Amino acid sequence: MKNALLLYAKGMAMGAADVVPGVSGGTVAFITGIYDELLGSIASVPNAVAPLLKGRVAEAWRTANATFLLVLFAGILTSVFSLAKLITYLLEHHPIPVWSFFFGLILVSVHLVGKEIQHRSLSRLLSLCLGIGFAYWITVASPVQWGTSGISIFFAGAIAICAMILPGISGSFILVLLGLYPVILGAVRALDMAIMLTFAAGCLIGLLSFARLLGWVLHRWRDLTLALLTGLMLGSLNKVWPWKETLTWRTDSHGLRVPLLEQNLLPGTYGDLTGQDPQLMLAILLAVAGVALVLGLEWFAGRGQPVAQSV
Repeated sequence: MKNALLLYAKGMAMGAADVVPGVSGGTVAFITGIYDELLGSIASVPNAVAPLLKGRVAEAWRTANATFLLVLFAGILTSVFSLAKLITYLLEHHPIPVWSFFFGLILVSVHLVGKEIQHRSLSRLLSLCLGIGFAYWITVASPVQWGTSGISIFFAGAIAICAMILPGISGSFILVLLGLYPVILGAVRALDMAIMLTFAAGCLIGLLSFARLLGWVLHRWRDLTLALLTGLMLGSLNKVWPWKETLTWRTDSHGLRVPLLEQNLLPGTYGDLTGQDPQLMLAILLAVAGVALVLGLEWFAGRGQPVAQSV
């Protein structure tokens, strides 16, 4: 029961991260020590179909590691449905403290994942740089506007879920780039089952396909993959920098103006430009709190093995 409650809490942390554009649930899975088991369990789900069809339910359950997946995804869904409004409110009214906390969380995660790379070489460095460049490009890319038809929602789910299990790439930010973030978040708030089920179907297909591929890549080229994932997290720091100037705006599904393109500013420049308090000390304290939380989770989990075992 204690292990189940801890796993449920880790799922809630992943769900909370996935709601925030710029923060990845995959990062939380990494820092809580469940990333390898998550990939392995998802990849094993198709293998459980055959025994299930033959009536061997217990065997199918063990093959898919279903207890692990159900408890974890229960935590994720609980967080998404319960925290969507709260996180939206905090990002709107207290953006600097929130982004500072996530900045500290991701920054220390870069260190924790990077130290798992066993051999330093030019190829690992190139992989790291590729991850940094790709994540940075994602964070500065101009949003496009996908349609809101069923097929668009389905494929958006398939793409976003792949990003959600990649540390450093935020699935919710992918939805922002596709112009569908307010649509999906609005559907969650309003419990629009048509949109939610279509999106979930896309997520399921994308998750089952991508988890197996990523698990195979980690098994075959572990160091290179970890270097790439470290780079993804490092490059994503551009998105979670707390002090920003909004360059362009867009109108969301509720007719409200929300930031579209932003550029990072130094705290002093932010204060001079906006006339608002940059809240520097509070930002530093919350960034340190994010670092302390991650280090505390790592200590509590007592991980004794590399984060990316063979899956």
